[in-house]
Amino acid sequence: MPTVRRATASDLPAVLALVHRVVPLMRAAGNFQWSADYPNAAVFETDLARGQLWVAELLGHPQLAGAAALTQDQDPEYAQADWDAAEPALVVHRLAVAPEAQGRGVAGALLAQAEHEARALGLRTMRVDTNSENAATQRLFPKLGYRFAGEITLAFRPGLRFFCYEKWLG
Repeated sequence: MPTVRRATASDLPAVLALVHRVVPLMRAAGNFQWSADYPNAAVFETDLARGQLWVAELLGHPQLAGAAALTQDQDPEYAQADWDAAEPALVVHRLAVAPEAQGRGVAGALLAQAEHEARALGLRTMRVDTNSENAATQRLFPKLGYRFAGEITLAFRPGLRFFCYEKWLG
């Protein structure tokens, strides 16, 4: 079972190494959500400074198994989705799982931590978006109780389509 904790500054090199291992596999699968320049060190440093960066570890696994930014940041384009954009939400950004750790519950553990954080903040809604070509997350989110909330485009990732998912925590 993965262990999830808030990232520290010493985790930053491992988070960047994780992304550098994941991006080529994403691109090979036709998922161009991330590139050589995004997400980058500056983005993760901001997440870290805001206390929003979380990491997952697996017992006996020498490298980080996963990472995610758990924020309340909602891109303006989120208004395109089938949800109340004015509703405060915890939003999962930059979710990454190490290739060698996939299928071992890492993404689910990071999303469970996100739900815990949302409840601790008094938020009732979870949101996440994923590239339209990311079949793995499109299978995962509904299994974890997220509903499909439509398709959007993001100005900072031109030419790509993103599927939105929302979970009501009640």
